[in-house]
Amino acid sequence: MTILAYDLGAGSGRAIVGRLTDYQIVTQEIHRFANEPVKVGQHLYWDILRLYYELQQGLVTAKQERIIPESIGIDSWAVDFGLIGRSGELLGNPYHYRDPHTTGMMEELMAELTAERIFEATGIQFLSFNTLYQLAAMRRDDSSMLKEAQRLLMIPDLLRYFMTGEMINEFTNATTTQLYNTRQHEWDRKLLSHIGIPSSWFGKPVQPGTAAGRLRSSLMEELGLPAIPVTAVAEHDTASAVVAVPALSDTFAYLSCGTWSLMGTEVTEPVINEQALKLNFTNEGGAYGTYRLLKNIMGLWIFQEYKRECERDGHYASYADWLSGAEQAPPFQSFIDPDDPVFLHAGDMAKRIADYCRRSHQPVPQSRGAVARCIFESLVLKYRYVLELTEQLSGQAFDGLHMVGGGIQNRLLCQWTANAIERPVWAGPAEGSAIGNLAVQWIAQGTFRDIREARAVIRDSFPVDVYEPQEGDMWQQAYQRFCRYIEVPVQ
Repeated sequence: MTILAYDLGAGSGRAIVGRLTDYQIVTQEIHRFANEPVKVGQHLYWDILRLYYELQQGLVTAKQERIIPESIGIDSWAVDFGLIGRSGELLGNPYHYRDPHTTGMMEELMAELTAERIFEATGIQFLSFNTLYQLAAMRRDDSSMLKEAQRLLMIPDLLRYFMTGEMINEFTNATTTQLYNTRQHEWDRKLLSHIGIPSSWFGKPVQPGTAAGRLRSSLMEELGLPAIPVTAVAEHDTASAVVAVPALSDTFAYLSCGTWSLMGTEVTEPVINEQALKLNFTNEGGAYGTYRLLKNIMGLWIFQEYKRECERDGHYASYADWLSGAEQAPPFQSFIDPDDPVFLHAGDMAKRIADYCRRSHQPVPQSRGAVARCIFESLVLKYRYVLELTEQLSGQAFDGLHMVGGGIQNRLLCQWTANAIERPVWAGPAEGSAIGNLAVQWIAQGTFRDIREARAVIRDSFPVDVYEPQEGDMWQQAYQRFCRYIEVPVQ
């Protein structure tokens, strides 16, 4: 049985074909493409029509290779959306979550409604780019799109609509908006009313594994394809990645590692209490009756942006050379809090890191290797910090950490993560989101009985690298120093 998963990340997208052979999953990447935002004036947008074009190219490539998938699923990042007008057309390019138009909006709404009221209803982490604040900022700015809009579709919903003509909201991505009431299991009408957005824009979210239409006739005719079914998978890429965690038990900690790092555990009910609010954890919808108690961590974005800056200045090096430079730099010289808001937007990361170190009375990294080491060490120490908080909130104890996603190809990061958390790291599979996407499609078709069987097959199909902790005393001392810089405000 051959199926197709589109997995869209913040920097690139891919079309991956999945096959089951002797109860082993075999994947084949048939198309990969860049996903680069476009800045026009003061705003940053997603090039959504280019993304749709690339999805079509994935189908073209599949057909050229004599592959006609039996179903299709799409997953992507969260919070961003498109607005559909009366004619059924997209009203404008979706804003990129790093666009600054939401600046100050979160604080304004928290003052009006209180953080307690918003968190009690939604259970979602406070991030300045959440859909709630994007819509509120558009209303504040008197956006003309809001006057014409009839429906709101998250990015996978929107791309799926382009392919099928069906406007359907999916559960895992709906919960990330901070507009979905997890207690009432519906969109929060009071929150929507407060920001002046009609609840009629939102359809009842469907669960992962729901049939969501077939290729529309115009696309079938253009590409010469049959009416391939499209499934609403766990469409938030982290939800799909968690489906693919090859855990042996129901109690496990995971880290989905890429441009963003998302660390947490699966729970059957949202953890909505004063401590979760204080620690700014989130309860995002998961697959098959679960929630993802987790925390967003800035991830590899800071290094990726710093690397791009160096390349713009003419310094080109392979990823292996970057890791070698980081490994050779002196250890534990300086730390940053990766989640400090100063690192959220694109810009001069080297300057921001230097300024942070000066303000916190630490040495400023002088070489590219030293900057990279500062970023990686700070990131893995933040992993330990969040892992321990996850144990406190969930009431669980974890023997180790499952790492999935493209970031696990950074073997130095995986080893340093094991060192920092002082527990084993099980790294794999790298294409976690795409594999989880495929798994949900197979469960929907009855090929797998449930998620446990899917995880067992994933575990047998893909290698998992084990990293044992090393240099415990050094990392323990580094962690104590690091905590001083993230728990005490930098002056």
